[in-house]
Amino acid sequence: MLRLLLRKFGNTSNYLHIGRLPEHKWMHTTNSLLHGEYEWQDPKSEDEIVRISYIDKDGKRTDVKGKVGDNVLYLAHRHGIEMEGACEASLACTTCHVYVIGKYYDLLPDAEEKEDDLLDMAPFLRENSRLGCQIILKKELDGIVLQLPTATRNFYVDGHKPKPH
Repeated sequence: MLRLLLRKFGNTSNYLHIGRLPEHKWMHTTNSLLHGEYEWQDPKSEDEIVRISYIDKDGKRTDVKGKVGDNVLYLAHRHGIEMEGACEASLACTTCHVYVIGKYYDLLPDAEEKEDDLLDMAPFLRENSRLGCQIILKKELDGIVLQLPTATRNFYVDGHKPKPH
């Protein structure tokens, strides 16, 4: 039976000492970002700004300025838009399901198989459905409009509202 004998976390790498007594084996792993870890940075120039509009389930439109490279799920959280994102962008749920309005749908890269499989489980699926966590802003998406469906499969059962990371 394997036993965890030693765990040391350093700034540059992690070491796990795992083995059967009396022989020991070392396994090396590198540091990685936690799910949902996101550091907000303001755009440094006008060339980085991407305007985005969110339309919530009640029809209220919220216009925000993001920047090239932003994830629209985390941008929604930063601006108080009720897009849940229960799996924190790990592609394990459909709570950030959105409809991409107009020409912008065709400007997005094709959904990968995992996203397509998850979207098949999303309530109120449409041809222009995508997962917000998979939409990364680029300059060509300036003016994009995302509409939230009237409902999602909500993972929160206690009335929790998503907050910025």
